[in-house]
Amino acid sequence: MILFIIFIIVSGCSEFVLLASAGGMAASQNAYVKVYNGVDFMTYITTEKSIKRHAYEKGKRYIYDKTVGAIPRH
Repeated sequence: MILFIIFIIVSGCSEFVLLASAGGMAASQNAYVKVYNGVDFMTYITTEKSIKRHAYEKGKRYIYDKTVGAIPRH
């Protein structure tokens, strides 16, 4: 349930916020955060979708496939 709520909140982020978050790379001291932000920025540049958007769409597709497959068709 919490993950679902997070996906709803995250899906509302604008591209400007995602690009602006790349500036946080220099301010962060955690190496993992720097790597994630760098990969997220490069993913957005190449695919015009963030890592979070990719995860959201893949999860949504997975849930849809499982629910549609569970409903018997006549």
